[in-house]
Amino acid sequence: MIKSLFRIEAWGSNLMECDYIVLRMRSPPPGFRFHFPNKLRTSSKSLLVPFRLNFSYCVALDVVESNPTSDSGYSDIRNSPSRFREGFRRKPRKATIRNLPNAVLLGENIEKDVRSKALDLDRMETLRSCSRVLRTCASERSLNEGRAIHGQVIKKGINPDSHLWVSLINAYAKCGSPTCARRVLEEMPERDVVSWTALIQGHVAEGYGCDGINLFCEMRREGVRPNEFTLATGLKACAICMDLNFGRQVHAEATKLGLDSDLFVGSALVDLYAKCGEMELADRVFFYMPEQNDVSWNALLNGYAQVGSGKEVFKLFSRMRESEMKFSKFTLSTVLKGCATSGNLREGQVVHSVAIKIGCKLDEILGCSLVDMYSKCGQACDALKVFKMIKDPDVVAWSAMITCLDQQGHSLEAVKLFLLMRCAGVRPNQFSFASLISAATDLGYLKYGESIHACIFKYGFKNEISVSNTLITMYMKTGCPQSGARVFEEMTDHDLVSWNALLSGCHGFKTCDLGPRIFCQMLVEGFMPNMYTYISVLRACSSLWNLGFGRQVHAHIIKNSLDGIDFIGTALVDMYCKSKCLDDADVVFNRLINRDLFTWTAIITGHARTDQAEKAVKCINLMQQEGFRPNDYTLASCLGGCSHIAALETGQQLHSMAIKAGQVGDVFVSSAIVDMYAKCGCLEDAEAIFRGLVLRDVVAWNTMICGYSHHGYGHKALETFWTMLDEGAVPDEVTFLGVLSACSRMGLVEEGKKQFNSLSEVFGITPTVEHYACMVDILGRAGKFDEVEHFIEKMELSPHALIWETVLGASKMHGNVEFGEKSAKRLFDLTPEVDSNYILLSNIFASKGRWDDVKNVRTLMSKRGVKKEPGCSWVEISGQVHIFVSQDGSHPKIRDIHLKLEDLSQKLTSAGYAPKMEHVLHNVTDKEKKEHLNHHSERLALGFALISTKPAKKIRIFKNLRICEDCHDVMKFISDITNREIVVRDINRFHHFKDGACSCQDYW
Repeated sequence: MIKSLFRIEAWGSNLMECDYIVLRMRSPPPGFRFHFPNKLRTSSKSLLVPFRLNFSYCVALDVVESNPTSDSGYSDIRNSPSRFREGFRRKPRKATIRNLPNAVLLGENIEKDVRSKALDLDRMETLRSCSRVLRTCASERSLNEGRAIHGQVIKKGINPDSHLWVSLINAYAKCGSPTCARRVLEEMPERDVVSWTALIQGHVAEGYGCDGINLFCEMRREGVRPNEFTLATGLKACAICMDLNFGRQVHAEATKLGLDSDLFVGSALVDLYAKCGEMELADRVFFYMPEQNDVSWNALLNGYAQVGSGKEVFKLFSRMRESEMKFSKFTLSTVLKGCATSGNLREGQVVHSVAIKIGCKLDEILGCSLVDMYSKCGQACDALKVFKMIKDPDVVAWSAMITCLDQQGHSLEAVKLFLLMRCAGVRPNQFSFASLISAATDLGYLKYGESIHACIFKYGFKNEISVSNTLITMYMKTGCPQSGARVFEEMTDHDLVSWNALLSGCHGFKTCDLGPRIFCQMLVEGFMPNMYTYISVLRACSSLWNLGFGRQVHAHIIKNSLDGIDFIGTALVDMYCKSKCLDDADVVFNRLINRDLFTWTAIITGHARTDQAEKAVKCINLMQQEGFRPNDYTLASCLGGCSHIAALETGQQLHSMAIKAGQVGDVFVSSAIVDMYAKCGCLEDAEAIFRGLVLRDVVAWNTMICGYSHHGYGHKALETFWTMLDEGAVPDEVTFLGVLSACSRMGLVEEGKKQFNSLSEVFGITPTVEHYACMVDILGRAGKFDEVEHFIEKMELSPHALIWETVLGASKMHGNVEFGEKSAKRLFDLTPEVDSNYILLSNIFASKGRWDDVKNVRTLMSKRGVKKEPGCSWVEISGQVHIFVSQDGSHPKIRDIHLKLEDLSQKLTSAGYAPKMEHVLHNVTDKEKKEHLNHHSERLALGFALISTKPAKKIRIFKNLRICEDCHDVMKFISDITNREIVVRDINRFHHFKDGACSCQDYW
């Protein structure tokens, strides 16, 4: 700190002491005289008395300013410019001429002349002392002390010389008060290049690049010619605000003045071009310079590091070492930055070894650079080793290490390191908090994230935009969109990252409706979407199945020329696939140049989910030809598609593919394989794979339980459920759907009630509408319609269509017209567009011979525009699916099929088969009814399978509707007559026909 400015010192015993008060007087008192010894009069020694101002004198400045820490402290001077100017002028003293004798008058003239010279010398020393102390203030950024000196200069009426003017400008500028520096410049009688340069440097030092450029232009308009320091400072201003065009003009002026080869100007040019990404120009200037220093080398190295050219950074660093140029830790940090940006671990390790070799101290700067390099090269352990070697790491080092652990997926370790940081007494900064929030997001620890949010308030970082953005992301991704929106609304400023963070959580089923609204509001507020914006809003459209808005977003993407970005293309493919617009998805997919695994997975999954399993498998083969290996999700999705359409042979191909890829051990793939075999009617294969699983999660258990239930093996389903509990697995909602379905299909009413009660009482699961529907089905299939009615009223289930669909099905099974009519009427109000409800009620009336009511129901269907879905059955032979419709005559082998069925008809009659005419829902003759039954779609599929397969092969038939009772009886007889096992999967369940019996035990 500055201790003093003026202080009276003794010259020796021959020199009288001079009271400081004399210099403060406008004119000395009449009796005041200077008395000099004779020796002094003949000596050439300066009469200047060195002064230093004790800090206590600065108390007088209270008159000048009331708030010395702000620019407003000169408000009185600002309001009175004449006083400001007069303060720098020394007021002349009035001479007193007396009528004295000539000798006395001569003596006084000599004395006045000596005193004037002494005061001139004193003034020069005072100016030098003030300038010297102001330089100290500038270097130490001591604004208060600098103002104190300025106040004394004004108060004492000292007339500054050019050096003091520049010192004042320099002090104010470097102490962070460019406004006052500008005012001082305006008061200068003659402004030279030095004063202008000092002012420009002050603005540039504070980061005001545009202001620096404006001042440079103003200086040139005044005709002041820049020197090398002015040019270098102007170029630095251009680098700050990235004004390449004006930088080129300054470069041209430097060339014109012959200063472009100056070391300072050249270094500034290299820095400007490098920061603006013009590395070719930076190279040219650098190698044109007669000599280079470490500043110019570092500027060029930093430029290559910024553009991510790690190899060029290392190559340039090697040339720097060859030139024997001494480099510092800042040079090494820049090279490490380049290695980190490009991910060049080997070169980074070489730089690390160089730092060790030259004995460079591992301080915070070099340590942080090494941590960052190892982090971005994926070496978190090495980064941690370096961090532990840093003695007393500061907040930057701690934050760098926490960020490293978070980015490398070690979120829990990042949380633990933050605790150590707090124990070490280091105050966290905004970067520490941003990384911790990111770690909490990855871990899914909402409570921990909320506690970090509280710390952010405590430490005063709630207005930091980067911290707020990560908070929004955390809340949106952890299922708290209201909290995320609240953080967004409390922000004073939003950037594009803020909007993207808000959109990032708008693809879940609960929040996806927010996505389009947020996107539209962002456009209204003038923000230009980027890649991440479009990906988020397209994901929201995918979740919403909002094809219309998705198409609008697609048009917006094309308008902004972003449709060529692969990530956006993948999001578009996914959106169109989930909206079941496979043609549009194929168009976007085929236009993509660089298709990655995620793009392939999106299109493959789209085909699999829309019952195009064969095309999905073709896409997998094409994907492998392009060198991509299907991942677990790809295979699981395709297997799910095979399960849905019962494409067994396609599923078997995928199974073999999973075996070759070594992915059978994956729990998702293995569960999908079990599900595929179970839904394709191969329960034995599903059982074998399930038993071979090393790890069985709840999905695998559910798949097997539901598989047994759908195939009619209710007892096996319950046994599997009990085994699951014995092995410690915790059941979920899906588990109980399988268990209750098994009880329903087996007619186990009491067991069903027991399991339904344990759902909430034992396992704490809240029953869903599906669980209630299962319970209604259990009671309805058992014919307990009074209990059904009581259960519906007790549980308040009347508003749910699924409940009444279940009641209608039970009414059809038992021929209960009363309950059938009641449930159908409720369904006609709740879901008037569903055709199956009309068909079931019509069947109930037809079975009772109420043909007028049948006609009325069909008239109602026609009036409401509801069309019956045609019943169809299909069978897969040699990898090709053959589809049949009732009374169909279009199949190439339809004649052979009819001949086979006629041959079987005679054997059926001999075996005791009697057609159930009541299942023909048309008012026609018995002969016509018998003919109609003989050509149901499932019988046509059976006839084709019998003439197209070997006698020992199992027949698998699939139907989109419920199998009728007459066809059910026919399948049982034919399985016995032909000694063939027949599996039929209808819309409700599987029927295994063997030796004249069905696995459903005629209860379905």
